[in-house]
Amino acid sequence: MIEKVMQIQLPTGLEARPVAILVQVASRHECSVYIQAEGKKVNAKSIMGMMSLGLDSGETVTVIADGEGEQQAIADIEEYLSKGSVK
Repeated sequence: MIEKVMQIQLPTGLEARPVAILVQVASRHECSVYIQAEGKKVNAKSIMGMMSLGLDSGETVTVIADGEGEQQAIADIEEYLSKGSVK
């Protein structure tokens, strides 16, 4: 299991479209991926769960990945949250 604190640097924060892309990035990986913020922990592969967080640009989250490919999952999510780019 890997946990990493990251800052959301997307200009719009995690509104509908960025959440959908983040869910796609997380869903590419076999491992479980969770986002923890403000005392809530949600499955990063769930659009409804991610939308419930209502995260803005500049906020800090903890990304937790556990299982096969966890390091790559963390790297891909960090790249998306910091640069808005997807591999």
